[in-house]
Amino acid sequence: MGSESPRWSSHVLRQLQLVVPGFAITWYLDTVSQLATASANVESWGRTATLGSLSFGVLTVALFIYILLTPWIHNVTPDFRSWRESGVLSSVIPILTFSIVTGWLSMTVTLGQWTSLGYGKAVVGTSAIYALTFGLLGLIPAPRIRAARRPD
Repeated sequence: MGSESPRWSSHVLRQLQLVVPGFAITWYLDTVSQLATASANVESWGRTATLGSLSFGVLTVALFIYILLTPWIHNVTPDFRSWRESGVLSSVIPILTFSIVTGWLSMTVTLGQWTSLGYGKAVVGTSAIYALTFGLLGLIPAPRIRAARRPD
């Protein structure tokens, strides 16, 4: 157990490098309130854009958690290096990539168009929210299942 402690601590520190600045920038720009403002704008596409961008964010989080739980759900350890050959990852990774890119872009446009942030701060605010989210997701402990040995 003593050998895992330093590795765990360095992992937590790496994740905190995303969480702390992400939280600080999100708080400083008041990005969550800005999204609420955009969603309250029922006279324009602001509400639809906000709900769309948040939906992609929820999909991203759900897919990340699904990938983390893959060892328990399918009783296999996913090989992330050759994800294209994996039955599970070959379909999930492209959807995850699409949801990250589309969610980030739609949130940036939403914050830039329907809030007082403008597009420059919208890019920074959206990136901060995503950094905070990915940092927090990285703190979730992943289950480990030993790969079955093949007979030689």
